[in-house]
Amino acid sequence: MALGDWIEPRAEGIYIPAADAWVDPSRPVPRALVTHGHADHARGGHGQVHATPGTLAIMGVRYGDQAGVPVAYGETLRMGEVDVTFLPAGHVLGSAQILLEHRGERVIVSGDYKRRPDPTCAPFQPAPCDVFITEATFGLPVFRHPETHDELDKLLARLRAEPERCVLLGAYALGKAQRVIAELRAMGYDDPIYIHGALQRLCDLYVEQGVDLGDLRPATGEAKEELRGRLILAPPSALNDRWSRRLPDPVTAMASGWMRVRQRARQRNVELPIILSDHADWDELTDTIREIAPREVWVTHGREDALVHWCGLHQIRARALDLAGYEDEDD
Repeated sequence: MALGDWIEPRAEGIYIPAADAWVDPSRPVPRALVTHGHADHARGGHGQVHATPGTLAIMGVRYGDQAGVPVAYGETLRMGEVDVTFLPAGHVLGSAQILLEHRGERVIVSGDYKRRPDPTCAPFQPAPCDVFITEATFGLPVFRHPETHDELDKLLARLRAEPERCVLLGAYALGKAQRVIAELRAMGYDDPIYIHGALQRLCDLYVEQGVDLGDLRPATGEAKEELRGRLILAPPSALNDRWSRRLPDPVTAMASGWMRVRQRARQRNVELPIILSDHADWDELTDTIREIAPREVWVTHGREDALVHWCGLHQIRARALDLAGYEDEDD
């Protein structure tokens, strides 16, 4: 029998018949195992959701109360004939890899993950397995993310250099915004940080979950003079809309792994690109595969062909999965 033939990758998600459960399904199902709270992995309407407490809290903010079963990191559940264990993924608050054990085989669905330190979530935990199902959002050799502090130093330097302006930083509402704030606090930046209203609920949730974000204030309603020399965070969609026009000559910045691609920065009219990703870069993807040493790698969610080719060059069996509905909500 083929390795992992009890796993059924379908367009709408990964189905495990022996557990009668789906991993990150893109449509409502009776039982869902959810890796993390981003909308391309966590959807509302499921009959029952198994996820970490952090992920369930995020889904509660986004979709209302869930019929949720909280699963702690390292806890193993028996579902039908399958043992299911949630392991930290290092992507955002509550993010998990899902280890599935059946018929003497171990399959890990990694969801989205990164290997860089992040003060807002538990670090990625490598675990041995027979099949490793990996994302490939930045699965090209051109994507090698710079050091986090070097990128944030650029942000702080711009604030100091032009005190009559403000820096308006686009950052995704879940994960990226809170990570930027927490990283800056760890670097000693204690000034108030102003946030767009769309970030408030999730920033509040992170604080409730024990992540210290320091002095956060709503940007809306503040006098223009008060915002000079300040850092303002907003969702990327707000960078060039009417809301931003009331700000004092903003330096438009964006925190994203895609800021490595100059054309993307130009398309968004980004003056100050900050290369900061919550996904593994090329070296982290390949180093993780080497460290885990699976017998097979299944690749999804991104640039599958390059990573499949790399696996072939290193005598690792690999194939691409064709899963629908995955978008780069958080990059």
